[in-house]
Amino acid sequence: MSGITRRQAIGAAASAAAGLAAVGAARASATGAAPHDQAHAGAEPDSFDEVYLGRRIQGAPSHDGGHHAGHGGGHGAGYSVRIDGDELHVMRNADGTWISVINHYEPRATPRALARAAVVELQGATLVPLTPPAA
Repeated sequence: MSGITRRQAIGAAASAAAGLAAVGAARASATGAAPHDQAHAGAEPDSFDEVYLGRRIQGAPSHDGGHHAGHGGGHGAGYSVRIDGDELHVMRNADGTWISVINHYEPRATPRALARAAVVELQGATLVPLTPPAA
């Protein structure tokens, strides 16, 4: 009885497929993106304006030429994200992912996913805008 039965082979294949699906879902969850977002992570992000967990989050391309304007995906162009009207400082990484001052070590695939993660992390606290120290 050293041979494997058809039932055992099908069971092993089903287990392997389920494991791969779980890894894919965990990876999408870790990046904070839906599979659709991951496929378009390198593209210029769309604008958004929604209420998430009771907080208004907004994001849109910005052309103000601010401190990190070059990080936002273009020459002199950036991306602005706001939570309840307050700016969330965001930057785009070289691999197309996004980070913020709140989720600096947890990159997300899109600014929308980044804003949502920041809302969760804030746990209802008000976002305090970054301002340079007075000289």
